[in-house]
Amino acid sequence: MDAGRIIGIVAIMLLPTFIVGAVFYLPRGLQMARRWASTRGEVASPKPAHAPIEQLASDLRRLLCQHDEVRRSTAVAMKAHRLLALEGAVADLAREAASSLGVTCPGGADRRILSRPELGRLLRALGDAGLVLPPTSTLLGVEGPN
Repeated sequence: MDAGRIIGIVAIMLLPTFIVGAVFYLPRGLQMARRWASTRGEVASPKPAHAPIEQLASDLRRLLCQHDEVRRSTAVAMKAHRLLALEGAVADLAREAASSLGVTCPGGADRRILSRPELGRLLRALGDAGLVLPPTSTLLGVEGPN
């Protein structure tokens, strides 16, 4: 048996593997090559640093309403964890809205957790800057009718 015959047998044995690999991976490779070729000549366009203030305000209002609903609910299971998570999300959105509106944050630019009084002050400052927030929010320090 010579070397040419051995190479032929190995090629015949590996041919199905190459065909299956080409069927699965060739479309993905072509798609990646097209994407790379289309982005190669583009100039990076500037992107806004923050979401639009309208979107931030609507998300903040939605989270504040959810916070009030969870706080007023009678279901006890995981209530404290959910309230803490909602307060963290409200704080993140409030910081982003504050930087968009030029309002100073009580915690500064660092990402430390805001206490409830600090968060209330930040939300009141955002309201004073013109952001419309729900007036019954307990985080604002204003209780609505029970």
